Amino acid sequence: MPRKPRIEYEGAFYHVIIRGNQRQRIFRDTADFQKYLLLLTVYKNRTSCRIYAYVLMNNHVHLLIEAREIPLSKIMQGFNQTYTMYYNRKYRTVGHLFQGRYKAILCDREAYLLGLLKYIHQNPIRAKAVKMLSEYEWSSHHAYTGKNNPLSLADTDQVLRMFSENKTRARRKYREFMAERETLARDLVYATVDQRLQGDESFIEQVKKKSDQQIEKGKKKKEHSLSSIASAVEVQTGVKIQEMQSATRQRRVTAARRLVSLVARVYGYKKIEIARYLKKDPAAVTLHLREEQERKRDFEPVIAILEQKGKISK
Repeated sequence: MPRKPRIEYEGAFYHVIIRGNQRQRIFRDTADFQKYLLLLTVYKNRTSCRIYAYVLMNNHVHLLIEAREIPLSKIMQGFNQTYTMYYNRKYRTVGHLFQGRYKAILCDREAYLLGLLKYIHQNPIRAKAVKMLSEYEWSSHHAYTGKNNPLSLADTDQVLRMFSENKTRARRKYREFMAERETLARDLVYATVDQRLQGDESFIEQVKKKSDQQIEKGKKKKEHSLSSIASAVEVQTGVKIQEMQSATRQRRVTAARRLVSLVARVYGYKKIEIARYLKKDPAAVTLHLREEQERKRDFEPVIAILEQKGKISK
C-alpha cells in the first residue's frame, strides 16, 4: 500500500521519528551529536519552526516540532540531506543514512504535548542507556530543568507555563512530573488514525478544515458519550463531574476518575480521549487502566446505571 501524503498546514504539531538505515548508528561520537544539534538549530532559525522536545539516541531521533510558514517536509528534507552529507564525508561512506522516509505523526498538541514530551525524555531510561535523566546529555530535558539549552534550541516557555507562570516553580513541577511513574504507553504513542494522525473526532474535523486531504476515520462513533459515562459515575459515587475534571487529588475524586477511565475503555474509548475529557495527562489514565481486573466489581454498577437509563443500544 503506498504511503499517504503528509498533512501539512501552518501550526501543525508533529511527533517525528528518524531512524538509521537498517538500524545503523547515526551518531558515532560526541562531535556527531553536536553537529546534529547545530544543524537542527540552523534549520529551526531558518524556517521559524518550534522544537518543543528532542532526544538523540545512537540509531534514532525523536522530535516534537511545530511547523510554521515552511511545511515540515521541506524542513526535514533539507535537514536530513545536510546531516547525511556531513556523515558520509566524515566516515567515507555512501548511500542512505536514514531508514526510508521519516515518520511524522500529526498530533493534537493540547492533548498530547505533555505525554509525548515525557515519553521522549524518558527514552534513554527505557533503552537502559542511563539510570537517571540527568545523566543523559543529548535531550531537551536539561532545557526544562534550567541546566542547559544549547543554542536555545528547545522552546520551553509554552510547556513550562502549563505547570506555572513562575519559571522556578514551573521547573520544579516539571521535575516532579517527570519523576512520576505514569507514562504514555508505547501503543498509544504510535496509535494513529488514517496512519497519520493522533487525536479525537473534533481534532480530525479541525484538520480536515485546514487540509484538502481525505481522512479515513476508521472506527464508528461510540455508543454513548463520555459525559454520559461521567454522569453515571457521579450517580454511583456522588463525585461531581466538575471535581473529576479539576486539579484536586482527593482520594474519592481520584477513584471517580478511575471509574470513568475503566468504563469508557469498556465502550471503546482511547486513553487519549479519556484523558482529554478528564483534563488529565494520558499517563494518569494508563495507570487507572492497569487496575481493570481488580476494579471490575466497582465499574459494573456504573454500567448497570447506563443500561437502566436506556443509553446503550441492545
